[in-house]
Amino acid sequence: MTVDNGVRVVAGCMLLLSLALTTWVHPGFIWLSVFVGANLIQSAFTGFCPAAMVLKRLGFKT
Repeated sequence: MTVDNGVRVVAGCMLLLSLALTTWVHPGFIWLSVFVGANLIQSAFTGFCPAAMVLKRLGFKT
């Protein structure tokens, strides 16, 4: 799997987890969704993505 696809998988899982936690644990977990969305937007403009750096170190293809 490539780093780009890995980032999409991680972001999607984080969003689904955040929505589940917001529904069943506490409404404050909605901020995790906000953080993930903001990070996706800033990475599109700056090219800096912490998740991509982690996935590269884990051995994902570039």
